[in-house]
Amino acid sequence: MLPVTRLATGVVGAFSNPRSRRALGRFRLSLTETQRSYSALSVISGQHKEVVKVLVSALEDTRDDNDGTGDQEGPGGAPGPESNQQEQIIEDQDNSMLSGDMGADMKPREMVEALDNYIVGQANAKRAIAIALRNRWRRQQLTSDLRNEVVPKNILMIGPTGCGKTEIARRIAKLCNAPFVKVEATKFTEVGFHGRDVDQIVRDLADAAVVMTKQRKRQELRAAARAKAEQQVVERLVGGTAGGGGGGGGAAEQDHQDWLDLVRRGELDSHKIDVEVPQEQPGPPMGMDPGMSDIVQRMMVFKAGPTKKTRRKMTIKEALPLLEEAELDGMVDEKALQVEALKAAADSGIVFIDEIDKICSKPGSYSGPDASSEGVQRDLLPLIEGCTINTKYGNVDTDFILFVASGAFHSCKPSDLMAELQGRLPIRVELNPLSEDDLYRILTEPKPNLIRQYTEMMAVEKVKLIFEEEAIREIASVAAEVNRTVENIGARRLQTILERVVEDISFTASDNAPGTEIVITKDTVRQHVTDLMVKSDMSKYIL
Repeated sequence: MLPVTRLATGVVGAFSNPRSRRALGRFRLSLTETQRSYSALSVISGQHKEVVKVLVSALEDTRDDNDGTGDQEGPGGAPGPESNQQEQIIEDQDNSMLSGDMGADMKPREMVEALDNYIVGQANAKRAIAIALRNRWRRQQLTSDLRNEVVPKNILMIGPTGCGKTEIARRIAKLCNAPFVKVEATKFTEVGFHGRDVDQIVRDLADAAVVMTKQRKRQELRAAARAKAEQQVVERLVGGTAGGGGGGGGAAEQDHQDWLDLVRRGELDSHKIDVEVPQEQPGPPMGMDPGMSDIVQRMMVFKAGPTKKTRRKMTIKEALPLLEEAELDGMVDEKALQVEALKAAADSGIVFIDEIDKICSKPGSYSGPDASSEGVQRDLLPLIEGCTINTKYGNVDTDFILFVASGAFHSCKPSDLMAELQGRLPIRVELNPLSEDDLYRILTEPKPNLIRQYTEMMAVEKVKLIFEEEAIREIASVAAEVNRTVENIGARRLQTILERVVEDISFTASDNAPGTEIVITKDTVRQHVTDLMVKSDMSKYIL
């Protein structure tokens, strides 16, 4: 058998041949098959860019050879469905490459460029996060004696609400291939009070690590599990007689393969078979404390014993996913998976603590006992410094977990935090308030910008929504003005204004004729935000 790298190189070479590409056009290679081929080749050979370039070229030849069929332009010059599907395939693959193993060793400049696609400005925060993530990778390359001495430099992000602190956390979770958990500091209470203690942060991180590791393991084994599930379906259809002894073994084996092909093509999806399905286990009562919930869950599993199965009759289309999941459950080694997940959580886990300023109070502003204030800061000290937390999967050391804290600090200053906690967050990053130009860029530059979201939502109703340039500028101007005169909530103000502008359009969109074109002008924006502007003028007189 050829090595996988030679096999992949040969396939790429075959696709590069013009005659082969014309053959692809004659056979009209489907986009789904192309996506599957691209994913397989990129996994076995690592030639991501070369493979996607060749296959996209093959798809273009397919379009040219189909004599007007395929991914042609839709009405009004818009891309047709196959063109959009092709772009979506490549975009999804790029996103999976960023959120997969490639995210672990991305260079700081590449990380910043990836964040620039979604977050406007805040270069200092992006650089600090990129350096911290790169240092995680650098530490893994050190010798074991030095690796245990290098600890992560935790970060404190300071900036007004709506400037991008939480968005940076969301994008980090997708960018880096590491266990990640985001928590609100106000949800925790001091040890001894009713509520969640800070140790639950590490338990949540362990849960996230187990889920991430399990998803990766199951994805690696899914093809084999699917094949076994299809074999089970065929055995239920033909009685498991294929491949037996005797002179008709070859014919029986061929018959088995024919049935298997029918199942894979979906021609027997409506046929019903008997399937053994595991019974659902009842969960713990709602509203129970997380720690107590784990104990109750274990007791229920122990009391129930082995998982019971029940026989049900269902179609093959319904049975295949259930059989596939059952095979995956048997193929994944849960104990080894948990050990690997705990190691990932301890070595490369990231914890984002939002609203840390809400557990901080000014000196001399004592107003009675507060279970969510200074006591929580004291409980965070050993967690950030490094300790061992017991989870239901095992112990997790927090020495090498990266902690990123953020807060607006409107009513207090970072210096009001406990001195010990300040020392454990050595890197400080200040995020800038958003200007009118920043708000305009937020509306237009990021890939999933708000303008695109609204236009695509209306396109589902066959309504073409157009925002004029002056209208977008006016939305940014109004948002900046209201932020100045009323309350500064940053980029979140844009959503409020846009909802006011498109409210009537959203309500009547389904009543319009297909192809209706609606233009949002500067006057349209002013008309819908007049009352908002009046309120902003009146607010200065309210005591």
